[in-house]
Amino acid sequence: MARGLDHIVHAVHDLDAAVDLYRRMGFQVSARNRHPRSWGTHNHIVQFPGTYVELLSLADISGMAPHGPRQFSFGAFNRDFLKHGDGLSILVLEGRGASDAEEFRAKGIGDFSLFEFEREGRRPDGASVRLSFALAFAADPGMPRVGFFTSFQHHPEHFWNPEFQVHPNTAKNVAGVVIVAQDPDRHAGFLSAFTGVEAKRPTAGGLTFKTTRGDIDVVTPVAFLKRFGVGPPDVSDGARLAAVRFSLADASLLAGIPGEAGIAGLYAENTTVIGHEDAMGAILVFEPSR
Repeated sequence: MARGLDHIVHAVHDLDAAVDLYRRMGFQVSARNRHPRSWGTHNHIVQFPGTYVELLSLADISGMAPHGPRQFSFGAFNRDFLKHGDGLSILVLEGRGASDAEEFRAKGIGDFSLFEFEREGRRPDGASVRLSFALAFAADPGMPRVGFFTSFQHHPEHFWNPEFQVHPNTAKNVAGVVIVAQDPDRHAGFLSAFTGVEAKRPTAGGLTFKTTRGDIDVVTPVAFLKRFGVGPPDVSDGARLAAVRFSLADASLLAGIPGEAGIAGLYAENTTVIGHEDAMGAILVFEPSR
């Protein structure tokens, strides 16, 4: 099964600062949500049709579950990730629940039990709704600082809402994400099994997985710097999830995004790039819609 992007986790130490940053960049950001006590995390959502960015930080970690045999601890993974600094910690694809866990086990990319949980959500009118998810985890030993899972929503009508998807900067969707790796080919088999699509080779510097919703590019550090004009995260201890690409409906707003946010950025060839020093460990790319 081919799987599209579901969401990207941007893990930060200061959640309020992350919310402020995204709002200054022209995004609508949801109210705060709390995860199960066993996770010890809380978040805010930046939603698009079928995809979102999850701004996430640690909350009360006293009840956080550890990793265990066949158990992936979402909270512990992000806690350990944040020991190295803010950044993009987890890539999530749309899922089917238990069948994904079985498929990942059969393909040798994840022998984890399915994790199911519920949390409360709020609709634009303030009404409370229950959200329910089933998560199937996978892992690539060559990317120890990137988490991977699929997410199946039992009640998607309670989560996705067009009113949450209107952003002042006219961002329409997540065009894709970028992983930086010393050897992109090393990760082709894992990502093909995880996404359900085969890699394409657009340049000598990397691979692209064209999912049903957004691209996953895997490029070398040199290719990343040449393409975006900013340095990638350090990959000395494994490949990293480095950048998120957003598509904007109004290209005339691209150049002004960093100034409106009060931060630095690069604007060239109708693309704006904000580096990890100014985007709390992430690299954010703004492009015109195609």
